[in-house]
Amino acid sequence: MVKAAQRAKGAARTSVWLEGKARRGGRGSGQPSGLDRDRITEATVRLLDAEGLAKFSMRRLAAELNVTAMSVYWYVDTKDDLLELALDAAFGELRLPDPDADEDWRDQLRRLATEYRALLVRHPWLSPLAGTFLNIGPNSLAFSGTVQRVIRRTGLPEHGLTGAISAVFQFVYGYGTIEGHFIARCADAGMAPDDYFRHAMSAATQAPDAAEVLQESANLMAARGGDTVQEMLDRDFTFALELLVAGIEAMVQRAGADQPSSS
Repeated sequence: MVKAAQRAKGAARTSVWLEGKARRGGRGSGQPSGLDRDRITEATVRLLDAEGLAKFSMRRLAAELNVTAMSVYWYVDTKDDLLELALDAAFGELRLPDPDADEDWRDQLRRLATEYRALLVRHPWLSPLAGTFLNIGPNSLAFSGTVQRVIRRTGLPEHGLTGAISAVFQFVYGYGTIEGHFIARCADAGMAPDDYFRHAMSAATQAPDAAEVLQESANLMAARGGDTVQEMLDRDFTFALELLVAGIEAMVQRAGADQPSSS
């Protein structure tokens, strides 16, 4: 638990996973019945999915659980603690490949990228939290560890591994974040993505300064193909990911060519 004295001094918060916040004792310790940290975390994820990060509060969570706000504080000290627990619970949804399996690293990298994109789209609140916390919960660490082991199998030199991870997964983070926000915006407007897209494009073309750029965009989209927004998003994602895979392959070949030959 973060001590009151630490808060008074304005000590920087680290992580719920580092502050000794073990699950509190069983019945008889004074905490309310019918609650546990897992149930509270699951309810937090549901609320974040339904209402978004901006509307989330401990009072709203307590109402969802039909308890008092003070009851929740038996299990977490702060709202940030709970958000960090929810973040790691979401990472637990990822289906991770076995990096030791007899499988091509390219297929495993594609699977990791696709899983991460889907997670960001499914939980639009995840991306800002992933940039806020240390991401050292067990599920987040399992994802990071698998990514590192798969990237090591590419054959890239040691000094290039973190750059490759950044290239792939910062791309996925950005792509999934924007896609998730788009879908949330459609839902807020009460429109299907295809209807919203057509409406937005039609409205935007009425701005004289935007007409030329939007016409060029329309030509690019026509060349890409795809009848629905989802098909367009999937095609762009797949092609961009293949560019990154090809780039890793090219850098591996370049590193091999730069090695002095043995004679």
